[in-house]
Amino acid sequence: MALTALDMVAAAKQQIKEIDAATAQSQLGSSLILDVREPAEFAAAHLPGAVNIPRGVLEFKIDSHPDFQGKQQTAILVYCQTGGRSALATHALNQLGYAQAVSMAGGFKVWAESGLPLG
Repeated sequence: MALTALDMVAAAKQQIKEIDAATAQSQLGSSLILDVREPAEFAAAHLPGAVNIPRGVLEFKIDSHPDFQGKQQTAILVYCQTGGRSALATHALNQLGYAQAVSMAGGFKVWAESGLPLG
């Protein structure tokens, strides 16, 4: 039986750490912030200090991006629009050795609805 995208997200969420928006806000100064949305989404609004590497190219670009080179043991906060892409991205990052990557549950949508600061 083939998996759906939602099945893949649910499986990823069982293997990663997720944090809520308030906890994510407390990590802004101490974590790298990774936005895995598309460039147009990022351009419209993003978290303060975020770096944009779209989910579709993450595995190919993360190691060569200057902000992430050699930072496998650094805390990374990953987010997308609603939490699905960031769950998949966090799972992939964990597999690539970025052991401190966490996903923000609810994504940018929850962040913005909470009135938290934007970058």
